[in-house]
Amino acid sequence: MLRRLRIENLVLIREAELELASGLNAITGETGAGKTILAQAVGLLLGAKGDPAFLGPAADEAYVEAELELPPGLLDEDGLESLADLRPHDEEGLVLARRVFADGRTRAYAWGRAAAREDLAAAGERLIAMSGQFEQRRLARPSYQLEVLDRFAGDEQLRRRAELRTAWRELQAAQRRYDALVENAAAAEARFAELRALVEDTLGLEATTEDDLRAQRELLRHVTELAQGAAMAVETLAPDDGDGASGLVAIAERAIAPLERLAPELARAGDELRDAELRLRETAAELRSFLAGLDAEPGRLEQVEAELDRIAETKRRFRCTDYSELLARAAEAEAELDALAGGVDPAAAAAEALAAAQREVDRLASELGAARAAAAEPFAAAVASELHDIGMGDGEFRVELRAREPGPTGADDAAFLIRPNSGMPFAPVAETASGGELSRVALAIAAVAGGETLVFDEIDAGIGGETANAVGRALRRLAERAQVITITHLPQIATLADRHFRVEKVPGDPTHTQIEPLGEDERRAEIERMLGGQEFLATVR
Repeated sequence: MLRRLRIENLVLIREAELELASGLNAITGETGAGKTILAQAVGLLLGAKGDPAFLGPAADEAYVEAELELPPGLLDEDGLESLADLRPHDEEGLVLARRVFADGRTRAYAWGRAAAREDLAAAGERLIAMSGQFEQRRLARPSYQLEVLDRFAGDEQLRRRAELRTAWRELQAAQRRYDALVENAAAAEARFAELRALVEDTLGLEATTEDDLRAQRELLRHVTELAQGAAMAVETLAPDDGDGASGLVAIAERAIAPLERLAPELARAGDELRDAELRLRETAAELRSFLAGLDAEPGRLEQVEAELDRIAETKRRFRCTDYSELLARAAEAEAELDALAGGVDPAAAAAEALAAAQREVDRLASELGAARAAAAEPFAAAVASELHDIGMGDGEFRVELRAREPGPTGADDAAFLIRPNSGMPFAPVAETASGGELSRVALAIAAVAGGETLVFDEIDAGIGGETANAVGRALRRLAERAQVITITHLPQIATLADRHFRVEKVPGDPTHTQIEPLGEDERRAEIERMLGGQEFLATVR
């Protein structure tokens, strides 16, 4: 989901920040007001080239930033490794940005850190589907069509995809291990040396070691602040000289104690004062113990920093992305060394592991292929029905599955074919439809399969009347399962939106465009304008 879109100095938009809803978002305005600038902004996030014409009047640069939800496991996918390395610790969302300079050069950012434009586009295309050239490019890719079919097949199929991706990586690793062992003895010896080094360098590390050290470091870095605060608290509660809080409570208790036999109702107050004095003195004792512990290990911060540096260097040396992976690798290395010490043939063991990994990949690829074959016809029928409803001729649609060399997504390729008019041959979607038609095909596919955020800029091109109503209904159905952003001039679509934005050109020197969310009264006025205005509506009535 696209949570927020910020635009600065892009064409006529000086500054705009859109907080988008999870369902259907409609963006409307007069022709020429600047609605398509929003499409340009999203296009930059999807990797579009920069252009000096993108800069607003007298601006040195244009800037676009988007905050998106980050689906679990997305950054584990192939091709996103560089982006994953930029992710800040504990960051749950994904923040992508592009900056365009006056000479047309651009810079890309992820979480405010410099990134490659290709990495930005790779992540953006997995989360945002946009009509036009971007949708044509996506629909031309067999891998995307396969992903859409799998999404339609259901959560179990997506789980198989994730399992196969993991199994494929394990197969590749098993193949590399086997090749290293059988190619030459030197490689085998290097492998053994690496195993021994991995076990030795992780000796004594436990599952919580890194987290414990980080907690200690945080404590030690603030030792002065902690000591001052704790000392002040001790001095307040029970100072060495004079009466602190505990002493004052003791004085109050001694004042009450002789009176308890005269007024039994004071007994409760006396008990509470005695208890309070005891608890305050215990607290002061705990604080003194804490203070003593702060000074007990001079130089401990340097030791902790050195140990954390050693862990970081060990992760880097053995190419582990995190601490848990390092411990898992160390356990595997120890088991392999134990096996070697027991007389197990390393090449034979590697061959057995390779065969087992291959069997797992074959099993998952077979299950994926069977599920795809079962889902292809129902998916095609559902898309065809949607196409027919939104005015795409007879809505004939077909999914072809073809065998290919096995890979991380299985051993199938999918091709989406369409026949907009009877008597014509079926042809690939990306080659047959164009412009507004392609947007409607993308809408039909998304309405059936769901998925990421979808941005439609030409969905209403050349349509009206009942077809416009049908497109609106399809967008509404899709918005129940995915976020939809549509730039439209049709009131039939705008009236169905969960959130409505108006783009308006503001005269001035220079003229600029503003974008604002509409309340109910403002929205009613905008819909009325889209229908022709009050004078026209009065004539119609």
